[in-house]
Amino acid sequence: MSEERKSSISRETSETSINLSFGVDGSGNSDLQTGVPFLTHMLDLFTKHGKFDLAIAANGDTEVDDHHTTEDIGICLGEALKQALGSKEGIKRYGNAFVPMDDALAQVVVDLSNRPHLEYRVELPSNRVGTFDTELVHEFLWKLAIEARMNLHVIVHYGHNTHHIIEAIFKALGRALDEATLIDPRVKGVPSTKGML
Repeated sequence: MSEERKSSISRETSETSINLSFGVDGSGNSDLQTGVPFLTHMLDLFTKHGKFDLAIAANGDTEVDDHHTTEDIGICLGEALKQALGSKEGIKRYGNAFVPMDDALAQVVVDLSNRPHLEYRVELPSNRVGTFDTELVHEFLWKLAIEARMNLHVIVHYGHNTHHIIEAIFKALGRALDEATLIDPRVKGVPSTKGML
């Protein structure tokens, strides 16, 4: 691929200020200042396992809670992914990853279809991990799927430790997106009989 698949997104609202840069063809480098420590940890795992490059400088109203910052980072990352992929010529399009994390087994399946949908088959035993509200995992993934315009299916087969379950999800998300965004030399144009994604 001659063109670098990178993008940068800035988002300013009365609740958050976010600058995010994303590289599809990276090496797993992250520079994350999210203001939400648990989300920082999860996005670091996502970046490493997806072999992406991701930098985030975010300031949000975390004195209220982590909702707005988490949601808006999901929005920005989805926009950045869509922008970086451009026309999507030559990509594999689909990705699937199973990731075990001790007691937990998560599966993430993606289709970079330009048809946004989140299927979230996840039961989290605890409402919080540290200070992080675990319902924000759904919020983040939902906004990511919408803005990236992708089908995103998240299935947790089993697990009883909430941290382990969420960690497995983010690792699997990175790996599934890595597979879906890979350039396949056998693909001519975009991988769709419609001629576009």
